[in-house]
Amino acid sequence: MPDANAWPELDYLGWRETCSALHLYLQVAGKYRLAHTPWINHSWHATFYVTPRGLTSSPIPDGPGIEILFDLHEHKVVGTNGEGGTASFALGPTTVAAFHADFVRLVTELGGTPTFDGLPNEVPNPVPFREDHRDRPYDRDAVRRFHRALMAIDRVFQTFRTGFLGKSSPVHLFWGSFDLAVTRFSGRRAPLHPAGIPTLPDDVAQEAYDREVSSAGFWPGGGGIDYPAFYAYAYPTPNGYGTTPVRPDAAFWHDGLGEFVLPYEAVQSAADPAAALLAFLVSTYEAAADRGGWDRDLLDCATGKPGEVRPPDAVTEKAKTALPPADAPVEREDGAAKGRYRMVVDGIEAEMTYSRAGDGLLIIDHTEVPAALRGRKVGEQLVRRAIEDARRDGIAIIPLCPFAKAQIDRHPEWQDVLRRS
Repeated sequence: MPDANAWPELDYLGWRETCSALHLYLQVAGKYRLAHTPWINHSWHATFYVTPRGLTSSPIPDGPGIEILFDLHEHKVVGTNGEGGTASFALGPTTVAAFHADFVRLVTELGGTPTFDGLPNEVPNPVPFREDHRDRPYDRDAVRRFHRALMAIDRVFQTFRTGFLGKSSPVHLFWGSFDLAVTRFSGRRAPLHPAGIPTLPDDVAQEAYDREVSSAGFWPGGGGIDYPAFYAYAYPTPNGYGTTPVRPDAAFWHDGLGEFVLPYEAVQSAADPAAALLAFLVSTYEAAADRGGWDRDLLDCATGKPGEVRPPDAVTEKAKTALPPADAPVEREDGAAKGRYRMVVDGIEAEMTYSRAGDGLLIIDHTEVPAALRGRKVGEQLVRRAIEDARRDGIAIIPLCPFAKAQIDRHPEWQDVLRRS
């Protein structure tokens, strides 16, 4: 059973008003950081980061140097400065205007200059902070659960980040859209983004997406869905991206959002929540990278492990050329609707999954070969076995998986099993 403490239940509708209030409070502090920090690509200079205590700004270059912490254990905002000074005020039921006034006093007390834009972003019907006098609740237990969830999610996102050698964002929380996110980059320029995001300046949106990306993140709820969920998208969206099978089974393509979505509840209730979330992150990245023609041989690497140095590429490539093709049986696990082929080499498993579409059609939907097995023709052997079985059983194959399709394209002698339109 999953650890209920590490992966708590999150009822967005039950704490929606508190969630909205916390979102706006983070916008106040985030706007202050934005106003005083030199611009870093894709607005990375304005975000917050998950800590064991809550959410922190990291040092802000204002006055003696100021850091803002939302302490979600003690339920207070804590500011510290480079001269050892500390100031704080409590988080609780209040108004956005009162929070704004408290925050301005805190920054002033720490020797900073509390000048920043006073209008929320990326929220419907924004009201200037100073003028928002609506009473807001504060559910301490819900906030604690949200923080525990962020801690668990951040750990998985950090693990996912280690499997990429290209440009990658930090794991950070954007206070505009109120999502924890991590983004990978292909290294290529992207077409100009159309912008038009409500209450977000067009130049900010266009700068954020001026490179090709595969991005994933977590929302506590809102913004088109009334439940906490993980998301993944690519910009620009490659052809066929939204129809690519991804994992786990609970993940789906949301037409309205134009993104893959995985409900938090599906992860929280899984036998291994971290593995379920990592499968979503990896499979949606692979969909973007494979469909978008990213150079994965240059960009990808094995997931990092504590205390183990990643071998340099020159060593890895030399080892690949010295390794013979993997010599292990290809096993098949066949079910009524789904199945998979698998190989276990040196204790490491590779797999290729498929779905059935009637009695005479098999759809190859995903191939996963760990980095440690690349260069040993493992994926090719999995596809070859599927071709042989299809011939024997008299069925056709549709290779939706980009890897399987590429293998079959390279082997004209295999193409007799493809479904003909």
